[in-house]
Amino acid sequence: MLALDNVQYTYQRERFRFELAIERGQIVSLMGPSGAGKSTLLALVAGFIRPDQGDILVDGESMLCKEPYQRPFSMLFQEHNLFAHLSVRDNIGLGLHPGLKLTAEQKRQVEQAAQQVGVAEYLDRLPEHLSGGQRQRVALARCFVQSHPMWLLDEPFSALDPVLREEMLTLVRQLAAERGITVLMVTHHLSDAKAIASHFAFVADGKLEAVGEIRELTAKHPSEALQRFVRAAG
Repeated sequence: MLALDNVQYTYQRERFRFELAIERGQIVSLMGPSGAGKSTLLALVAGFIRPDQGDILVDGESMLCKEPYQRPFSMLFQEHNLFAHLSVRDNIGLGLHPGLKLTAEQKRQVEQAAQQVGVAEYLDRLPEHLSGGQRQRVALARCFVQSHPMWLLDEPFSALDPVLREEMLTLVRQLAAERGITVLMVTHHLSDAKAIASHFAFVADGKLEAVGEIRELTAKHPSEALQRFVRAAG
């Protein structure tokens, strides 16, 4: 579904080069040491930055000429970016229409999304009256209420406590399975990767060092860089 074909990018004196192919329906954990290039890869896919060369394709179609809002991705970040002056209902509704001019069917979708993530009783509250976990649930609802076939998640739950983080990961896995969504998620937690992912991609020194099924994410992997990462994380 998603392919990065010899994608190269230079930032100051750092150089990045990515080759990656993700199949439809996979949940891929993007992992690696701090500064290795995980968020850079995600930003390239999303269209926030443009590669110096190479191509980014979805179902064989190049994304390079498309702005971020034109690409078939829903995005969720560690900073949930809810609008403080808007209710939970309207924050979710923004995923369907930037001007909040929703049809009756879209309003029903908002309520259904809120129900699925467990914030239906808070639809008329402002974000400041919610806990951190509840705010992330609202952001997740806004993400998946969109019809895009792929989610890009940049450490969205890393600030949550372990129990709540596991709860949110389970929710993402369930929702993705129900809707046939493909997921690319940056995380630095091995436990998160193993809880949610079908596959992993390991970034080191500005390139994809190793890619494989999640069961291969062990200290016995042939890549020495990945071995060190797993041992340090364990």
